[in-house]
Amino acid sequence: MHGLHNISRGAILIASSFVLLMNAYAADTKAPANDKQMIVSAMSAAPDKVAKGATIMAMEAGGKMRTLREGTNGFTCMPDNPATPGPDPMCMDKNAMEWVHAWIAHTAPPAGKVGFMYMLSGGTDASNTDPYATKPEPNNHWIKTGPHVMITGADASFYDNYPKSADPDTSVPYIMFAGTPYQHLMAPVK
Repeated sequence: MHGLHNISRGAILIASSFVLLMNAYAADTKAPANDKQMIVSAMSAAPDKVAKGATIMAMEAGGKMRTLREGTNGFTCMPDNPATPGPDPMCMDKNAMEWVHAWIAHTAPPAGKVGFMYMLSGGTDASNTDPYATKPEPNNHWIKTGPHVMITGADASFYDNYPKSADPDTSVPYIMFAGTPYQHLMAPVK
């Protein structure tokens, strides 16, 4: 988890808004004014007890990750990206971080490693069908997601229990990126 130091430009993204969010993080964008503000933003992604013990990392220009605060509980939180249209801080466990690394690298996610991710401040709009879409297109089913949690890396049969519509009702649990190696459960919390 702490070994994430060099991620190629335009490669980063997570869950409902991961492609757009991570591409924007890797771009040369203006970050919040200081580390304290970024830590507060990152901590808003998860419940207080999780956020207080999480490692806080920020994406810098060129895709390099910088640790703002070391954590103790195995979760990593990242602050909102000011270049995206909505709030999108996120916090994930080690398995979810491995899932994200696989997504970024266009490789198969690790088998048998169920991950959990928080985005309690909401997420930036994203395609529900194309893990690598960066903007709305007529057939990529762009959606908007509010505060939610995600489950990544589960067995395919787990995801079969939830709606897999290309144009889901985002007020109830649904599967994002259905039928791809990066399918995951999106579960709204409000």
